[in-house]
Amino acid sequence: MVAKHVTILVGTMTGTAEIVAEEIKAMLDAETAIGSEIHPMDSLDAGILAAGGDFLIVTSTYGQGDVPDNARGFFEDVARTRPDLEQVRFAVAGLGDSTYQDTFNHAGEKFEVLLTGLGATRVAGRLKHDASGDTLAEDAAVEWARDAVASFEEARAEAA
Repeated sequence: MVAKHVTILVGTMTGTAEIVAEEIKAMLDAETAIGSEIHPMDSLDAGILAAGGDFLIVTSTYGQGDVPDNARGFFEDVARTRPDLEQVRFAVAGLGDSTYQDTFNHAGEKFEVLLTGLGATRVAGRLKHDASGDTLAEDAAVEWARDAVASFEEARAEAA
């Protein structure tokens, strides 16, 4: 049995992460019985994580390795309020460009460090998509998400 619901949180500057999230949701709708919803991080706070559950975080990296502008408030709220996230399972799809070697995919890494530091369980390795590569972000992310969502149920079974 796989997870019944996945919440997809989106941090984006140019809209690419939102397109990626929509493609992941379309795959889930077409291929699984997993319900999903997309939430841009613009107006979110730590409360969305309070009830626990399964989260896919799709985020680009901006500037000097920062989270995107629309994700900054959410990220800072989680860091400031430090909720107990033991009931949260998550995986991160990071989007970046390796021509920025020193900061490549840092926003995804920052989310992983923050959430695991608050007790959340990372269920899959981070996707580190490279915009300078040959694969479209949405294609790489959909393939990655198939494995990631299957890992949610495995993590839940191990915790039981």
